[in-house]
Amino acid sequence: MTQLWLIRHGETEWSAAGRHTSRTDVPLTEHGREIAAKVGQFLAATKFAAVLRSPMGRARETCEIAGYGSVAVVDDGLREWDYGVYEGRTSKEIQAEIPGWSVWDDPIIGGETVEHVGERADGVIARALAAGSDAVGAQAEDVANVALFAHAHILRILAARWVGLEARGGSLFALGTGSVSVLGWERETRVIQRWNRGFEAGS
Repeated sequence: MTQLWLIRHGETEWSAAGRHTSRTDVPLTEHGREIAAKVGQFLAATKFAAVLRSPMGRARETCEIAGYGSVAVVDDGLREWDYGVYEGRTSKEIQAEIPGWSVWDDPIIGGETVEHVGERADGVIARALAAGSDAVGAQAEDVANVALFAHAHILRILAARWVGLEARGGSLFALGTGSVSVLGWERETRVIQRWNRGFEAGS
């Protein structure tokens, strides 16, 4: 069996301000880099059969600081949801113009539908499972772990798809920056084993 370890990138100035961040490459803050190092310390006890990451700089930086930059493979499916005209804006700002607006329920003008992001997530899951299966077969181990370094919404949607929810079900899963979650199994059923494990600076 293959377990997927979901690692959201560390804090950026935009994530701290609640600004929708997809195609804009915003670097980690100093706090974000410190938490990325904590993530690396936490992950060090786990052997990974494969490491996949988003092509965006904030995911790359988190992956590198955590110690997996040299082995990570870029997977374009792990890009964050394309927010179109809402890129760089907060929900509060958008709701001032469109009362009740939600990224989950309203049209994303110039960007992606939530269903399309779900299709990308399905592709990532398939590739991660294949990588894990190859490792189990080659090493005769019972469980293979695959790490995915990416972003909040794509990882929330990926988790929803893992447990059989539609992509919009990602709205049910809060996910902090610099967090680690684990998707696994209970017998033959896909489950969420751990969710949104955060880290404190200086601890």
